[in-house]
Amino acid sequence: MIVRPRPHWLRMLFVWRGSILSDIAPQLICTTLLAVAVTLLHGQVFNWKIPLTFVPFSLIGLTLAIFLGFRNSTSYARYWEARMLWGSLLNETRSLLRQALTLSDDPARAQGLTRQLMAFVHALRHQLRGTDGDADLRRLLAPDDLARLAGTRGKPSMLLLMMGEWLREQRRDGTLAPVLVPAMEHHLGRLTEALGGCERIASTPIPFTYAVIIHRTIYLYCLLLPFGLVDQIGVMTPVIVAFIAYTFFALEALGAEIEEPFGLAANDLALDAMSRSIENVLREMIGEPALPEAEPQGFILN
Repeated sequence: MIVRPRPHWLRMLFVWRGSILSDIAPQLICTTLLAVAVTLLHGQVFNWKIPLTFVPFSLIGLTLAIFLGFRNSTSYARYWEARMLWGSLLNETRSLLRQALTLSDDPARAQGLTRQLMAFVHALRHQLRGTDGDADLRRLLAPDDLARLAGTRGKPSMLLLMMGEWLREQRRDGTLAPVLVPAMEHHLGRLTEALGGCERIASTPIPFTYAVIIHRTIYLYCLLLPFGLVDQIGVMTPVIVAFIAYTFFALEALGAEIEEPFGLAANDLALDAMSRSIENVLREMIGEPALPEAEPQGFILN
């Protein structure tokens, strides 16, 4: 995800990175060239005049706009839910660590829990993206913890189990009063809910038929549109077709991109920056120096 201040209105007109334009440029160019050809041929194909007017396109355009609005609203709802889940990771990890540092009779023993919390965040990021997280885990975890994680498919779930075992050890050793354990266990439960919510979003895409219907309708609409406009607006047909095609193609591409918010596209969630920010918050709480920021300053996590 691109994290930056909002540019000036004039500069916004020419922004390329993150604008979806690079993804839709081939089909946009092809549609515009077709509109140019239709204009030059006055709407004729092999000496046959295609009898179309702008009326059916007005009706279809309204229906298409409704479908696109539904698709984008659903995609953004998934995106925002994913963002809220990652915001809850910050709240729950620092609350759990704060209680481990202030409620335990031996705060020094919270070092292991801190490492497991950091590793949990990075392991979740790598699981959602399908990337290799061994480097982050080796950097954070003790050899015994690494050995337990080796070969496991659900590394975040295993780390939650290990954090629960840490609570059990503190209660058993008397460094944490039994009455305080449920309060800390509550935060582990919320971390489990965040993990499950992220897994649900990642494994349950929007039904494929919605994408198929919208995709087919958009392309048929944009390819036939020049024939319906050329008799009314003449040489301006390619300009209007390009503008309408850009709007529809961009909305479709944006909906498809943010539908999977954990990816690496420009408009997906900035999981690298979020993971690093959470780790730095936890490091500061135990008195360790923070790591360099992964994204420009001004990124707001909550």
